Amino acid sequence: MSKIIGGCLCGKVRYESTSKPLVSAACHCTHCRKQSGTAYSVIIGVSSDSLAISGDSLRTFNDIGSSGQPVERKFCSTCGSPLFSRGTKEDILYIKAGSLDDSDWVKPNVEIWCDSQVSWSNLKKDMASFPTSPRAR
Repeated sequence: MSKIIGGCLCGKVRYESTSKPLVSAACHCTHCRKQSGTAYSVIIGVSSDSLAISGDSLRTFNDIGSSGQPVERKFCSTCGSPLFSRGTKEDILYIKAGSLDDSDWVKPNVEIWCDSQVSWSNLKKDMASFPTSPRAR
């Protein structure tokens, strides 16, 4: 992986970064499940200032996460693709792995918010897992 490159379904929002991911995770929180439309959301964290974003249809839904803290959920207002999430008190931007042009290299190494995990989720259990967020500890 030399660059992180991706965008929304319709192509009106694009992004790229040469930064190495700080974390790759499967998030089971109820808000990520609703945003992804499935059992969990696979995310990769990068430094917020390392991502170059282009396009004029990026919008923000201001949410309150399961932690009780504000979360910005960024999406394309044209096609609805979820792209990024960021806790407003964090300098990490979490890219939705499904929005990457090539996501084959992404291998989640941690599961978070496992207390919210649905019973039919079938991830391998060979990675670290946390009942909530490791940052909440």
